[in-house]
Amino acid sequence: MHSVVDFEAIADLKVDGRSRAHGMTMRPAEVDPEAWHSLADTALEANGFLSPGHFLSLTLNTRQARLSRMLVSRGPLGINGLLPLTHAWHVLRLPVPALVLAQPYLPLGTPLLGTSDPVRAAGNLIDAANETGAALIGLGAMTQDGLVAQAFTAALSERGLKPFIRNAHERAGLSAEGDAETYLRGGMGSKKLKELRRLRHRLEDMGPVEFRVARSSAAVQAAIARFLALEASGWKGRRGTAFANDANDAAYISGASRALASRSQIEICELLVNDAVIASGLVLRSGRSAFFFKTAYDETFERYSPGVQLTVDLTRHLFDDPAIDRADSVAIADHPMIDHVWRERIAVCDFFIPTRKGPAVNLCIAAFDARYRARALAKSLITTTRTRRKPN
Repeated sequence: MHSVVDFEAIADLKVDGRSRAHGMTMRPAEVDPEAWHSLADTALEANGFLSPGHFLSLTLNTRQARLSRMLVSRGPLGINGLLPLTHAWHVLRLPVPALVLAQPYLPLGTPLLGTSDPVRAAGNLIDAANETGAALIGLGAMTQDGLVAQAFTAALSERGLKPFIRNAHERAGLSAEGDAETYLRGGMGSKKLKELRRLRHRLEDMGPVEFRVARSSAAVQAAIARFLALEASGWKGRRGTAFANDANDAAYISGASRALASRSQIEICELLVNDAVIASGLVLRSGRSAFFFKTAYDETFERYSPGVQLTVDLTRHLFDDPAIDRADSVAIADHPMIDHVWRERIAVCDFFIPTRKGPAVNLCIAAFDARYRARALAKSLITTTRTRRKPN
């Protein structure tokens, strides 16, 4: 039987005998939308995946996110911290008193903290989780050395605690400073760029080639429909992992795109030949950051590297956008394509936050470590099996 976490509990943080600020739990749909938008737009670290437009669509359309509850920190000026969590049993089938941010389509687990007294806000969230009965908070793919991690580490230190770091790695990022062409040459090299230009000329032999960005609500809705069809036509569709393979997933991304477009928080970039889309990418925007979320391409054009062509065009587009300073690829470590285009590296990790001292914390960490070992073994067995099946 799995351990019980009381999500209905409410924790008031007392400071010097007075209730200056507090943390609480509530359903995501109960959070004041304008306060949520305001925090997301000005957060200490941007996370477009925790904006209300994106996350509420997840809660409406995916079972795991539907079970989420929001930890909320309030300060003198209103909401200054938000963290959606789900019991580890519901998401990972781990029977331990832990809450996790590990939902489908959340490739960044950095909580939203306000810029005013983020350490206190982090502490409010920790104490609110503790009051639900949780001994540990697990944040998947959180920025490891950012300001939010520093705030939680400081809040833990005040409580005589330390975070646990697991699965630390780096993924590609972009710093959109300077000149795009100089940046691309520095990462890809002149030879590779020359080859891409040659392939571009071959595409132009077939008809007009255009890089197009959908921003308005109407344009985004039309572009997301094209994206769904393009993705389903490729290997993701055959594997069953395309959005269109699952009605709930398709409803989620369509709803999220609609909500995000209403606040100019999404762009859909497309590469077209003869007005037919051969590559498409979903880019979320939050604050001065962009997140290169999903891509799809027409496999009949694979010899022309449509995904790389799209990424290079997107890179130029981001450099030209004065509202964007940086971008996160949200890709796996050592990605074979974007690691050669975007030169910066973003350190991410699974960041575990104990809410108190005691054996329950050790039990939770031991369960997560066992899960990491089991996944590593399964991955090794799959790799070995595939290698043995390859013809000599």
